[in-house]
Amino acid sequence: MPYVIAEPCIGTKDTACVDVCPVDCIHPTKEENQFEEVDQLYIDPETCIDCAACEPACPVEAIFAEDEVPEQWTNYIEKNGDWYALSAEEFQAKWGVPGKSS
Repeated sequence: MPYVIAEPCIGTKDTACVDVCPVDCIHPTKEENQFEEVDQLYIDPETCIDCAACEPACPVEAIFAEDEVPEQWTNYIEKNGDWYALSAEEFQAKWGVPGKSS
C-alpha cells in the first residue's frame, strides 16, 4: 500500500522525506517551480514502492501507510492521488489549492 502525506505537512513542507525516497515519488521538490505555490508535498501512489523510508524522516509525522491514515485525514489519500492524476485546473477546482503543472 502506498504512503500518504496528510494535513500536518501543510505549511511545513519539510523535504527530509524527499531526500530519503529511493524512487523520487514525493513532489514538488525544492528544485521544482511549484514548491513555493503549493501548501504541502504529495506522494505519487503509482510510483511509491511502500518502503516506508519517508515516514520516520518526516519531522511533523504527516506520513502514513494508506491503511493507517487517521480517520480525520482519510481524504488525503484521494488528494495525494489527485495531485498526480488531475490537471492543475481540475485539482484547483476540487481541492481549492494549486495543482501540479504539466
